[in-house]
Amino acid sequence: MKYAAFLLPALAAASPVAQVVAPDGWADAPDPTKIQIVSASFSGNGCPQGSVSTTISPDKTVVTFGFDRFQTYIGPGFNPTEKTKNCQLHLNLKYPTGFQFAVVESTYHGYAQLDKGITGTFYSTYYFSQDAKATTTTQTSIAGGGIWASGQVYTKADRIPTASYIYSPCGANGILNVNNRIALTSTNSSAAGEITNDDATVAFTQQVNLMWRACK
Repeated sequence: MKYAAFLLPALAAASPVAQVVAPDGWADAPDPTKIQIVSASFSGNGCPQGSVSTTISPDKTVVTFGFDRFQTYIGPGFNPTEKTKNCQLHLNLKYPTGFQFAVVESTYHGYAQLDKGITGTFYSTYYFSQDAKATTTTQTSIAGGGIWASGQVYTKADRIPTASYIYSPCGANGILNVNNRIALTSTNSSAAGEITNDDATVAFTQQVNLMWRACK
């Protein structure tokens, strides 16, 4: 069975949330566009070296990753090692001193072609390197069959609960990591499926919903 698929995840959301407690009560948060991407890198079996293109916009607010190997397959003829892949994005960020931020919403768009009996699950884990134990993970699962047997575009919309916000370290720099993992499982040995990830855009202007707070 031949598949043609794409996956376009984007850390996205309009109208950023800005909530900051200042000594004299509520105050306006910093402009989210003040976050700058100093550098970007990646790691994982879904994005081996030589298989990813990375472009940072001139204003250093958007980074785009293009993937050639972030592809998952399951079913007859496929190697079992192909049923799960991960690619972790590492973003070295500069932001206003005296404030912390947390990503509170993100949206991923993709394509899946899954026979009945196949389930695809897309996990995204967010954390800052300076406090790697503090993480928050979202997931979306798709059960194969029906409309998915012939292939469909899907949307993974993350809304991180308030209690799960992961804030950047106080200071002027932080490394945000986004570990994306796609896994396929099957209850039908004759069924097949695929989900691929072709590119990802991470933007810190119009496409990110952030919660700010003052450093204590």
